[in-house]
Amino acid sequence: MAVYDYTVKDTKGNDVSLSDYKGKVLLIVNTATGCGFTPQYDGLQDLYEKYQAQGLEILDFPCNQFGNQAPGTNEEIVSFCTGRFGITFPQFGKIEVNGANEAPLYTWLKSQKGGILGSKIKWNFTKFLLDREGNVIKRYAPTDTPESIENDIKELL
Repeated sequence: MAVYDYTVKDTKGNDVSLSDYKGKVLLIVNTATGCGFTPQYDGLQDLYEKYQAQGLEILDFPCNQFGNQAPGTNEEIVSFCTGRFGITFPQFGKIEVNGANEAPLYTWLKSQKGGILGSKIKWNFTKFLLDREGNVIKRYAPTDTPESIENDIKELL
């Protein structure tokens, strides 16, 4: 399996094939609207505005598994993110990233880059950077800010 083999749900429940993003540098992030790291949305949007024309796509997957910090509906999450942070990058339906009901995409991502806790996602705003061929290049902890990973993104663009 490769990242492009996965299909995910958009915020309205429609299927989206990740093959739509072939040839792009991808930053895949599990997010939450009520987290201490939520202000990272500003940095993510800044990166998107700077590099989207060069081939960067940020894929946002809200997750409510950590401290019930993304309790809203998909529509409420989109409204919050666009209203408060001006988000224009793709947002998808809420998912689980650990456990029996985890999204298959995240099972695959974790198998590519395990991280400190092995295969588990530690918290909201864990980030995976993929090159234009769909290879997972690096995994970043929630404490790694978007600004701190900008050079890694520029190298892949």
